[in-house]
Amino acid sequence: MKAAIEVQGVEKRFGSFVALAGISVSIAQGEFFALLGPNGAGKTTLISALAGLTRASAGTLRVMGHDVVSDYRAARRALGIVPQEIVFDPFFSVRETLRFQAGYFGIARGAALDNWIDELLAKLSLSDKADQNMRQLSGGMKRRVLVAQALVHRPPVIVLDEPTAGVDVELRQTLWAFIRELNAAGHTILLTTHYLEEAQQLCSRIAMMKLGKIVAMDTTDHLLNAFSERVLRVKIDGDLPASQAQARTRHAGAWHHFTIHDLSEVETRLAALREAGAHITNLEVAEPDLEEVFINVMNK
Repeated sequence: MKAAIEVQGVEKRFGSFVALAGISVSIAQGEFFALLGPNGAGKTTLISALAGLTRASAGTLRVMGHDVVSDYRAARRALGIVPQEIVFDPFFSVRETLRFQAGYFGIARGAALDNWIDELLAKLSLSDKADQNMRQLSGGMKRRVLVAQALVHRPPVIVLDEPTAGVDVELRQTLWAFIRELNAAGHTILLTTHYLEEAQQLCSRIAMMKLGKIVAMDTTDHLLNAFSERVLRVKIDGDLPASQAQARTRHAGAWHHFTIHDLSEVETRLAALREAGAHITNLEVAEPDLEEVFINVMNK
């Protein structure tokens, strides 16, 4: 089976500035993949090259096996992109906007298109806004329309570039429920986000970018295990016994942190603390966290 997205040795230069420095990544069909990195890492440049908005200085990019330069029509038909910026045509209603978007991909008007548009509007809680002018919508509603525009031609590959930036909790829940459905139905999802908990919950594999390069890439579970630790946090009334201080990784006030590699170590550590005379008033076990992984990778 061919990959949904193939990026091989892609470079992009703007004069002397190198935005992408030899990126290579392959995303399988049906995968939910996250591309993470700080501002300026090159994520949006890579997406722009996939979409044909900018041309790579070197390397190749393919969508569903179609080269984005030599076979650009097929590549763009296979791709739906939700951009960071809210862009819209102020002269049309929501429904008219989606019909025009479908027309760009050669989809004729008719019952089939109207039924699909109705389904998109319902899934994104836009049905009551269908005949409103785009200018009348709130920022969150406009972002929902951007998602519908990206999906109206039924692309097998969907790119979400910061789709929940600055939106309310209701939209996030609505959007992710719908995107999960699409992924379960076989659509490939490429997500960029600064909300790392979203990537941790949704994505099976993650790549992290810094200064135009991929600096870490693996399954979500493997990244969590390799760059983050499970921690036992214990709150103690009084001072930590000196015999236990060496095992402590850090402390903040009355809270003392101990790294544990397996949950079976929790009772062993608690027993050692009690035997040393520590009076434990509270405790919690913190699971590996993608934010911690991200900080460790970026600072490495």
